[in-house]
Amino acid sequence: MNRPRTSTRDRGELRERLERWLAGRFGEASVSPLGGPATNGMSSETLLFDARWREDGARKSASLVGRLAPDPAAVPVFPTYDMARQFRVMQALGALEVLPLPRVLWCETDPAPLGAPFFVMERVEGEVPPDILPYTFGQSWLSQACADDLARLEAGSVALLAALFRIDRPTERFAFLASTQPGATPLHRFVAELRGFYEWVCADGIRSPLIERCFAWLVAHWPEHEGPTVLSWGDSRIGNILYRDFAPVAALDWEMAALGPPELDLGWMVALHRFFDDIAQGAGMPGMPDLLRRDAVAARYEKLTGYAPRDLDFYTLLAALRHGIVMFRIARRMARFGEVELPPDVDDMIAHRRMLERMLAGEYWT
Repeated sequence: MNRPRTSTRDRGELRERLERWLAGRFGEASVSPLGGPATNGMSSETLLFDARWREDGARKSASLVGRLAPDPAAVPVFPTYDMARQFRVMQALGALEVLPLPRVLWCETDPAPLGAPFFVMERVEGEVPPDILPYTFGQSWLSQACADDLARLEAGSVALLAALFRIDRPTERFAFLASTQPGATPLHRFVAELRGFYEWVCADGIRSPLIERCFAWLVAHWPEHEGPTVLSWGDSRIGNILYRDFAPVAALDWEMAALGPPELDLGWMVALHRFFDDIAQGAGMPGMPDLLRRDAVAARYEKLTGYAPRDLDFYTLLAALRHGIVMFRIARRMARFGEVELPPDVDDMIAHRRMLERMLAGEYWT
């Protein structure tokens, strides 16, 4: 597996523009050559660099991370990238000190300096479960860990979601995340947003019968009682967490943050691990089936919060559907860069097609 291409930008030019922007802000600055994550990050463009600048008369230096809205020419995953919104979520969470985060420093909403809005945060050192090669393939630091270390990682990861549950007045504190879609509840509005995303992806006329069957299944199996409304991380998978000694030290990637039931994040954490584990097992490898088992995650969450997650068949299928739409879009980007050819059966553009089909048939969790 090679890392799919995600950008058309020249990093040398980006470095010069970033240095000019930082110097314009502080009067004196230098920026190292830009790097990027080797194994993760398929949506916003991530820039890793060291910087020096003078602030209030004092010389400062730091290892930093820039998050830049993707170039429209690179077939971005999402229709819009609100970098100020992401910055605001992380800034508000940082002030609450409820879970470990990188400290956000600056946000630039003017696209002129780098060609797109961006924000800058401090870099946190740690290890992340890789997407490429998937951490479930037996060659990663995670797959080679002992059972006690994996249990420590799982416990700490679920604890991050429990910390979000405990934030009081989330709809007030994070009112700027409220959906403008029609719907009687946050979950109805969340799914309406997802339908809108799917319709945007299909603007080229290529539609997925499988995805549309999943939407119909959701309507037919809608939860009778929705859980409390909490801040939903949105992309709550272990591939977005930095660990040291198997304990979380930073929760990353808040571009999909929303308001909704806690099961949204629980379903996503479980389903995205299953996605990578299914790939490994489909390739004849053992995978990591004992990590993030759905019942174990739900039980741990209940122990930490006192809230018993419900309707996890619904929420894990919702997560797999949302990821399916993302993969349906990414297949187009890979075709745009000549990395794949679009298959005759459009549902084969969804890497976890079989997972969704088995969920619809009620076979996946048996």
